[in-house]
Amino acid sequence: MAWKNSVLTASRKLNLLTTERKNEVLKALAKKTRENIAMLLTENAKDLATMEPSNPLYDRLQLTEQRIEAIACDIENVASLPDPLGKTIEERTLPNGLYLCKKSVPFGVIGIIYEARPNVSFDVFSLCFKTSNACVLKGGTDAYNSNVAIVGLIQSVLSDFDIDPNCVYLLPAGREATAELMNAVGYVDLIIPRGGSGLIKFVRDNARVPVIETGAGVVHAYFDEFGDLEKGIAIVTNAKTRRVSVCNALDCLVIHEKRLADLAKLCTIMGEKGVVVEADAKAFTFLNGHYPAHLLTKANDESFGKEFMSMRMAIKTVSSIDEALQHIATYSSKHSECMISEQAENIARFQKETDAACVYINAPTSFTDGAQFGMGAEIGISTQKLHARGPMALAELTTYKWLIVGNGQTRP
Repeated sequence: MAWKNSVLTASRKLNLLTTERKNEVLKALAKKTRENIAMLLTENAKDLATMEPSNPLYDRLQLTEQRIEAIACDIENVASLPDPLGKTIEERTLPNGLYLCKKSVPFGVIGIIYEARPNVSFDVFSLCFKTSNACVLKGGTDAYNSNVAIVGLIQSVLSDFDIDPNCVYLLPAGREATAELMNAVGYVDLIIPRGGSGLIKFVRDNARVPVIETGAGVVHAYFDEFGDLEKGIAIVTNAKTRRVSVCNALDCLVIHEKRLADLAKLCTIMGEKGVVVEADAKAFTFLNGHYPAHLLTKANDESFGKEFMSMRMAIKTVSSIDEALQHIATYSSKHSECMISEQAENIARFQKETDAACVYINAPTSFTDGAQFGMGAEIGISTQKLHARGPMALAELTTYKWLIVGNGQTRP
């Protein structure tokens, strides 16, 4: 109970900070992060030592000097962005003289439950702090040493600025803390889970605090009958192999049967990079003998609707755009979907009928990212439709309230 009152008190004080003060803190944090790269890598190494490198989460868990520099840049990007608080969303004066104004305000306290991704600790704090939200972090046991070091670093910067360090609070790694956070009604305003489908489903089904679902990505790319082969090669390869453990990575290539003769070329670079392909019967026939035999296998029912998070991908053959849209509708997690085509009518249909937070035409799903969208960092990628959808950053961490000013009016 002690942390709940401490965080709630800290959140109220945050709302009094000016934009300039918040930006100063974030810039100081970026500077101190760069100064402590060696310490952060040392603590991260302790976590990495407990996980097999073959684990799909290993890449997400790993910090490198380059990644920490990128984190520091993201923090500075957040500092440079406009403050979304205090904006007038709507205003009007009623016939009785009452003045109504809808203004953007913080949620208050936001809880984040996440797996082995220590960069999330930095991202969450910078976005929450900029929007005057306190944050309660519940990271996984796999990243505990990294998270302790990161939160300690953040809290030291807050103390330097005489700001209550409880505006960012790291819960213990055990399951009891997760249950306490999910049931902290009256103390936590919103919970955002970041991780695999299992974690997200658990939080959604068990939390009493409102939840925004994020993250789980079963991602498709449809290579249409009218797709450009060179574009397709670049797009599919980038979507699949750029970074396989992230939620925007490609899981299933859907291909029109009239383009099966191009499938081997479409997959050439992926074969060179070591991507294991689970191909349906038609696709297997066209790849057999033209794709590395040790990387080619036949698909089964479990090949589709699966988030691989590894150098593995399914291939589904369809006979029409209708069949492609139906396959995606059946197996999509509504995260990111892609179409490669030069035919305007099919493109329009795909954009209109595909139910996902991000729908791409002739570009890879690897761009689904708050920083890539010009939002600074991101706190998650919402796959639901209430409040926020797609990459969530500063604007999505605000709600609003009505301010009403009268002059003695009473309601008849």
